[in-house]
Amino acid sequence: MTPAGGEQPVATAAEIGGLRRRYLLRAISAAGVDVAFTSIFVAFADAWAYAPRSIAVGLFLLLGVNALVSWRLFRPIEEYLGGRRPFEDAERRITQLPVLTASRVALLALAMVGFRVTAPYLWPNETVPALPSQTLADTVALLLMLPLFYFTYIYFVISDYLGDLCGFIFERTGRNLSLFFGRYRLKLGIALLVISLAPMTGVVIDLLSYDGVKLQYEIATDVAIALMGVAVSVYFIWRSLLRPIRILSRAMSTVASGDMSVRVPVTSNDEVGELTGQFNTMVEGLREREQIRETFGRYVDESVASTILQRGGNGVLAGETREATILFTDVSGFTTIAEKIPPDQLFGALNEYLETVLAPIRAHGGVVNTFIGDGLFASFNMPLACPGHASAGIRAAIDIQRAVAGRSFGEARVPFVTRIGISTGAVIGGSIGAGQRLSFTLLGDTVNLAARLEKLNKDHGTSILVAETTRAGCGTEFVFKPLGSTAVRGRSGSVAIFTVDTL
Repeated sequence: MTPAGGEQPVATAAEIGGLRRRYLLRAISAAGVDVAFTSIFVAFADAWAYAPRSIAVGLFLLLGVNALVSWRLFRPIEEYLGGRRPFEDAERRITQLPVLTASRVALLALAMVGFRVTAPYLWPNETVPALPSQTLADTVALLLMLPLFYFTYIYFVISDYLGDLCGFIFERTGRNLSLFFGRYRLKLGIALLVISLAPMTGVVIDLLSYDGVKLQYEIATDVAIALMGVAVSVYFIWRSLLRPIRILSRAMSTVASGDMSVRVPVTSNDEVGELTGQFNTMVEGLREREQIRETFGRYVDESVASTILQRGGNGVLAGETREATILFTDVSGFTTIAEKIPPDQLFGALNEYLETVLAPIRAHGGVVNTFIGDGLFASFNMPLACPGHASAGIRAAIDIQRAVAGRSFGEARVPFVTRIGISTGAVIGGSIGAGQRLSFTLLGDTVNLAARLEKLNKDHGTSILVAETTRAGCGTEFVFKPLGSTAVRGRSGSVAIFTVDTL
């Protein structure tokens, strides 16, 4: 059932409860870290009498108050997951969840440290031994560095959780973050500051502030706390900074292998997340381009489609003149065959036949430019380069005749007798048409001659007729039989023609 907000729920109540619980546990984990820090401090200072009060105020602020504040921060996200708020309204809160949670924990930590520093003086207890005195510099450093540590720690802990939350939303809805408020460079700088500079600063202040046994105790305390804090922080810093990069890297490898179906979740709110979103957009564009190319390739030869997509820009190929070999095929007596076979069966037989004819042409580097009813018009060396194109055209013709000889096609088992005409010479190829209707084609006397030669097979009782230019281009590779000269419609003079021994 759709809630009143009109949105479909993203998760069940149990799943929402689990996501909320994991967030709250990470937010209040600062309380556990504080208990560990306090235990280290009182152990080195031998001030166990102060432990209950210090731990109590830490738990009150970093556990109790923090849990209430964090729960309120999560409410808009919970409402979105439950379908009571659209994604656009919750996206800003999702993106800012790490910094909002961390800033509030830092303020609570500042209040906690302030209480601990001032409590022995504001509320002295005669039954409890006095704490070792601290210099003003050490006190100020504590007030600055401890809240900064908690801010950094919680920021990266919640950033790591953000990856899980965004991954869950992406898996359920396909939605990704599109708002990015974080800065990867700033995150890295703060991480390095807290991990390296803050402990060093504490040690330097101790060296300038204390001496003797007091110096040893202060340095030991700071080093112990720093080691534990750094160990805990580095784990979450490493996960939150590097996990999105690893996800993106794996996706890039998948695309590089040729799989365009990949789409990855945006799991960070910084430049890496923005880059991930742009990666998804790029892959979608590549996928659409591949679909266009595949669809285009069904109506235009794949090599022609590739040439248009790569060189045409606007889908138009400028005219280019090149020497090429042109091949025309046709089915002998097709009109008579069409009268005797139902149209649906004729189409099936013709498609099977054309697929058989197409294979040798492609195998020898040719390009099918147009299907003309029961025949086709192919070229070698235009637009796709084909060294030895005259020989390639003859080999394709011989293989076509061998492939269709003695074979029947379709459900009607129709035998098709193929006639082929081949000519070699200069042709011009490019896009022709008007407006939005364009077609790639080849023009020139060579094209016309090949078409005429295909028709002349009927008069000479042959299956392959070849022009003199094609025979000359093949050298001694094939055995040609001269058939003399003949008049060709559209030409003023006669043309020497040859047939080829298919054996």
